Amino acid sequence: MKKLLFSLLLLSGATSSLTGQNAATDATSGASTPAEATTAHYRLFPANRAKGVPPDTHLTLIFNTSVTVNNQGMIRIYETGSGRLVDSLDLSIPAGPTQPDTIRKQKATYTAVPYVYESTDCTNANTVPGTPSGTAVRDTTGPYQLTIIGHFTDGFHFYPAIAHDNRVTLYPHHNLLEYGKEYYVTIDREAFSVESETFAGIYGKKAWRFSTRKNAPAADRCRLVVNSDGSGDFCTVQGAMDFIPDFSQENREVFIKNGDYEELVYFRNKQHVLLRGESREKTVVHYANNETFNPHPINVKTNEWPGTFPSRRAAFAADNCYDLRFEDLTIKTDLHGQAEGLLIMGARNYLRNVKVIGSGDALQINGSVYLEDCIIDGGGDMILGRGPSFFKNCLLISPGPFMWIRNTEANHGNIFNNCRFVGTHENAAIARSPVNKGVNGYPYAEAVLIDCTLENISPEGWVDIRGETHHLRFLEYNSTDKEGRPVDVSRRHNLSKQLTLPDDAALIDFYRSPARILDWNPEH
Repeated sequence: MKKLLFSLLLLSGATSSLTGQNAATDATSGASTPAEATTAHYRLFPANRAKGVPPDTHLTLIFNTSVTVNNQGMIRIYETGSGRLVDSLDLSIPAGPTQPDTIRKQKATYTAVPYVYESTDCTNANTVPGTPSGTAVRDTTGPYQLTIIGHFTDGFHFYPAIAHDNRVTLYPHHNLLEYGKEYYVTIDREAFSVESETFAGIYGKKAWRFSTRKNAPAADRCRLVVNSDGSGDFCTVQGAMDFIPDFSQENREVFIKNGDYEELVYFRNKQHVLLRGESREKTVVHYANNETFNPHPINVKTNEWPGTFPSRRAAFAADNCYDLRFEDLTIKTDLHGQAEGLLIMGARNYLRNVKVIGSGDALQINGSVYLEDCIIDGGGDMILGRGPSFFKNCLLISPGPFMWIRNTEANHGNIFNNCRFVGTHENAAIARSPVNKGVNGYPYAEAVLIDCTLENISPEGWVDIRGETHHLRFLEYNSTDKEGRPVDVSRRHNLSKQLTLPDDAALIDFYRSPARILDWNPEH
């Protein structure tokens, strides 16, 4: 991926005219900055003087050697001509918490640009991050970086700059760059440390400037292309999803070219959208997020129904979304801990040939979802949520338990047909249903395996079942090992049940029908 990005930059002529060998002009004072004895050479993306850049672009510097982001210095983006400060990233502010924060007494502070209070009561929800939605209270953690993603003003902690080897990517606050504008970027010399070289900073109006394309795509465009090299309609998945109107009844496709998309994705209220990658293994959307870095608000812990305040810990979250399709891509988190790769809420959503990687929790489903030919890879309680979900021909990889289903009597739970469960540790549990924080269990919890292959699964299968269990359904039919031989189920938990023929023929047939489980037919 790094070689691919480097090649794209070379092809686009993304060579910096500022190598640090010449004196540079400070943007504010006009004074010359003395040249350093040993200077860092780098390439820029977008290239200096680039035109037609999508406004959702990230900013990238590629050095000849490894680079480190420091906890000091400022990165600023100005509008050329007017000199207006459009955005600033203060690297001295920590990205987000690294340890669970239970006290939350410290007053949060944010950079002055772009997030300024325009009224004393903080009523301008478009510009004030941390403005709570639903029943959430204002986030008083901090000071941490905070940005608004998907117009969700509660805000997300984020990394303003991320370094990998010799490449550092800068992440402006969302939706501040506009179409038909020219911008220039300045970076303090203290911002980065480059191995065996000195980063002299980027100063002045001419060192790194670029122009955005004149117009957005036509509002009625049915197909949008995302490409990290800037050649598509958007550089980011988030940019494309922000462009699509809420609750649109038009069918749209977001085609994501092969690439490494390191971005925290959140959107809500989208309908009838196909998000399709160019290939599952080479189209990767990921971010270092988890429950510690972006925790629930202090007064909301489990209320994650569609349209309400959602969890913020997933790398990719779709809230209150209907009739979405995800195809041919990988979605994953880069942090350990409670961290879903994908969290999806709504109804009639569909995943095909998608790989989801999480840690502790990989996939959370609230609302009907159909999954076919997918790979779900993560830690214990790998699949969370309230369902209903129907898995067909999927591979599930976990040390166990594979799931903690919390459906109520309102809908079915997790149903698996012809799936493969691979325990990464011996004796992995299929599912559990414990009492959680005073809640008296989940008496309607349902997990059903039909014609599934099991590897390294506990003889007991189903574990830690407590609380009320009078309507619980933990069912299996025709479970086999990887050689196709029947699994020994003689020691299964006494609250689980083995389905058999001919007695349970009607029930087995019922659980083979996604339309009956989900109340819609995803196979049409």
